[in-house]
Amino acid sequence: MVLWCKRGGAAMAAFAMVAVLTTGCGPRSGGGTAAGSADEVRPAARSALSGYLAGRLAQGVGDSRSAADYYAQALKHDPDNTELLQRTFSLMAAEGRLDVAQPLAERVLAFDADQPLPLVVAGLGAAQAGRWAEAEAKFAQLPKRGINAILGPLMVAWAKVGAGDQGAPLALEALAKTKGLEPLAAFHGALIADIGGRVQVAEDGYRTALSTQLSVRGIEAAGSWYQRTGRLDEAAKLYSRYQGDHPDSMLFDAKRLLSQGGGIAPVVPDARAGLAEALFDIASLMRQGNASDVAMLYARLALWMRPDLPLAQTTVADILVGQGRLAEANRQYLSVPKGHPAFTYGRLRVAINLDELNDTEGALSALDELARERADSLEALVTKGDILRRRKRFAEAATAYDQAVGRAGVLQSHHWALLYSRAICYERSKQWPKAEADFQEALRLKPDQADVLNYLGYSWVDMGMHLDVARKMLEKAVELRPRDGAIVDSMGWALYRLGDYHGAVRYLERAAELKPEDPTINDHLGDAYWQVGRVEEAMFQWLRANSLEPEPEQIESLKDKIRTGQVPAKPVVRQQ
Repeated sequence: MVLWCKRGGAAMAAFAMVAVLTTGCGPRSGGGTAAGSADEVRPAARSALSGYLAGRLAQGVGDSRSAADYYAQALKHDPDNTELLQRTFSLMAAEGRLDVAQPLAERVLAFDADQPLPLVVAGLGAAQAGRWAEAEAKFAQLPKRGINAILGPLMVAWAKVGAGDQGAPLALEALAKTKGLEPLAAFHGALIADIGGRVQVAEDGYRTALSTQLSVRGIEAAGSWYQRTGRLDEAAKLYSRYQGDHPDSMLFDAKRLLSQGGGIAPVVPDARAGLAEALFDIASLMRQGNASDVAMLYARLALWMRPDLPLAQTTVADILVGQGRLAEANRQYLSVPKGHPAFTYGRLRVAINLDELNDTEGALSALDELARERADSLEALVTKGDILRRRKRFAEAATAYDQAVGRAGVLQSHHWALLYSRAICYERSKQWPKAEADFQEALRLKPDQADVLNYLGYSWVDMGMHLDVARKMLEKAVELRPRDGAIVDSMGWALYRLGDYHGAVRYLERAAELKPEDPTINDHLGDAYWQVGRVEEAMFQWLRANSLEPEPEQIESLKDKIRTGQVPAKPVVRQQ
């Protein structure tokens, strides 16, 4: 008997395949699926086999939360199955369900004492219980290779701090001697010295850590140190330096930090927070290396040790977005403490996700509210413009960008993108003089910006204006981004409009190689082939373009060319 249960997302079709092995509707244990629904129920596994198969299928469609639950159900039916045990543990840990994962880690270690992830989880569990010697022993067993060669010394050092062992700095010596890891070792050495009141050691460590890179956490930690030691001017200089290098950063607020004066709290107040910091650093390294699943795991572990770590909360939410789990991501973004700048970033991301979930009006309403609350900020208005532009509501988008420009005051080089976005919306809403002015001002702020050169140069060619300058702009854009299919297409299509069909073919063939799935590029290449007498190839390109989901305004033109086998007459542009 097939028993259907309420379920959202693609996984239901897969679960139907094993429904004959299941019975009853069991409640969810929390969270959502890949789509993020929180109120689902699923069939309860009647046997180890049905739970295992359902878990495999759930994993196959990206529903790792359901997979963890199914494996857990299977494990209850077959508690001695080591494969089920390891699968359940790994997924529970990756999903941040560490209350379930911790006892499973101990069971894994009972038959394989050297598995790295169970050692980490078991060690963290011991640390939470204040059993620091046990935690250190677990961390010391981590293999001295791969990412564990970095994580192990950090965790051992912080376990020593928790135990009151003065040998914590010695645990970092191996990292400090490893090329490329000196700043990381120096940063954690400074945090440890900061907690211990070793003033000069802490200052030297912060300086070393910041000598090669300016991370948000490094800036916050060193700045907090300066403020607590009565050196507010040095803190202000450090913050200004970071904001100068990262003018668009939404995760840092110097004014908020400086307002706390010398009473600001240390970034890492104790050993548990130090463990969380180490785990977050590993998550950041993994994310930089595009290992998002591993980054998610370590960010979850960091939050287990310190639930109020905003950047780790944001990291988890960002990765959930990449997994398509938008509703879950929104809940995570909104869990960030309201006073932290990451909360504002999160609200912007929530609005973007609402739009992706087809609640565009909800997204716009949320952004309007944020824009009213943050009258000194551009981000909500820019994000509103971006959403409206994506929805092809160009006149409304231009108005939102216009309001953002009004708030910006004196425009700086990094504002070129705002002007570029507004210019596109002006152009698409038939306000060319305003568009042209914005494109030119964007180039003044940021000369040799390929996107602006491409858009303005092509627009001038299409209108027969400033042809020599326009062609040079497009050539420059191609030189700057020779592997950008859209820009190479613009150069080819400009040559086509100028009547240089053989030159157009060369560029358009290259564009089609770079971006073979683009219907516009294939359409353009078909037209160019037709003009040079390669009629059969032209027909192939038009048919291909028509199969690639062209824009609605392209469809009739493509159908006409496919039906007639020729390009409608279109005059070559001449200088106006």
